[in-house]
Amino acid sequence: MDDVQLQTALWVDLVTTRCQQEGLFVTFINKGAPYTGTILLKLNGQGNGFRLLTQVRDIDGALGWMHALDEEEVEENQIDAYIRRALDRDPDIWVIEIEDKTLTNPFEGKLIE
Repeated sequence: MDDVQLQTALWVDLVTTRCQQEGLFVTFINKGAPYTGTILLKLNGQGNGFRLLTQVRDIDGALGWMHALDEEEVEENQIDAYIRRALDRDPDIWVIEIEDKTLTNPFEGKLIE
């Protein structure tokens, strides 16, 4: 039997609602496919830098995250350019920006390097 996966839209709603309850500002840059859309997560450190994470699966199929760009922290204009290119290729991706001074990923899954 295959593992049951939570719909992307529901998962995003649960996590972003929790973020907002914790006082974090959340912006949906693009709402993707409700059932299977991949997530790009822009973390805005409010003066402490920026990160862009992309949702991936490891070799065993477990959910994880990778830095979308070569460096852990990058300039915002580099992130925005990457997001534009990604949306040109796949308009079904979710792009979410979360403002958090700690640059912490609120979604489940380990960081794959």
